[in-house]
Amino acid sequence: MAETTSRKSWQLVADVGGTNARFAKKLGGSNRLFEIATTSVSGHEHFSMALAEYLKDKNSGEWEALPAAACFAVACRVDHDEIRFTNSPWVFTRDEVVAMLGGTTLELINDFAAKGYGIAELSHEDWQQVGGTNPVPDKPAVIIGPGTGLGVSIVVPAHECYVVLDGEGGHVDFAPLTREEFAVMEILAARFGRVSIERLLCGNGLVNIYQALGSIRQVEAKQSTPEAVSKAGMNGSDALAAQTLQLFCRVLGSVAGNLALTAGALGGVYITGGIVPGMLDFFRASEFRARFEAKGRFCNYLARIPVRVVTRQDLGLLGAANRLTLAGH
Repeated sequence: MAETTSRKSWQLVADVGGTNARFAKKLGGSNRLFEIATTSVSGHEHFSMALAEYLKDKNSGEWEALPAAACFAVACRVDHDEIRFTNSPWVFTRDEVVAMLGGTTLELINDFAAKGYGIAELSHEDWQQVGGTNPVPDKPAVIIGPGTGLGVSIVVPAHECYVVLDGEGGHVDFAPLTREEFAVMEILAARFGRVSIERLLCGNGLVNIYQALGSIRQVEAKQSTPEAVSKAGMNGSDALAAQTLQLFCRVLGSVAGNLALTAGALGGVYITGGIVPGMLDFFRASEFRARFEAKGRFCNYLARIPVRVVTRQDLGLLGAANRLTLAGH
């Protein structure tokens, strides 16, 4: 009789944003990730198609066919049974996914809640610091991430552990400070009505700023995508694009400083997302830090708060894995 080979039990974690969906396996009690896969949101009409593709492609004889538990970090609200993404057309229900996973336990958390759970697992190699000193133990930390959208969360230490507060901080009002920023706001208000900070601090926000500055300066806006604006701004081939990146960094500094004041974030400010890590040298040389600290009587308070740009790409997956571990899976 052939010897029976036991298969490994595993948990499924996912980080699903507006542009990409990432999946991985983890073993119980460990946050180590296996068989990480990234798929494009635009390449699948429905989330279920992307999930089914991962389950099929990664279904080898080494693992059990279905996970023992799952945690999905999703870029939208999670307080309804129907999960409807803010910056993509994907929609699914909890029951639909649970059925696909064979009835397993499924936890759904906001993608920036996941990043909050993830920062506790980072090492010094996973971030680059921009100003400030050392984080103060047992004080709150803030995570802000310009990417496809703009996410915000706060990590609050509590009784030798911590609580992650997720919300919709990317959708608070934009507060311009300079004449140029007021002019940009007027143009965006004519286009969108209300202007949230996400209208500036995300991929499409770069294009919004670029086009608005072009209109203000009566200069042709030649670039049409966030990637093109970033590239042309960093390599110096387009002065308007460079000015766009400068304004982006200034506004991000003001917003991050406001969040740090609101949360009392002496534990640090962590910048995630796909934009800032890709322009780190430009970011360091920008007015970000000056605007971060420019809070009048509280400039000295902010001067000591470290800002860390997270360079690790799987932070959301790591956070979802840590959430399962903390829950005892």
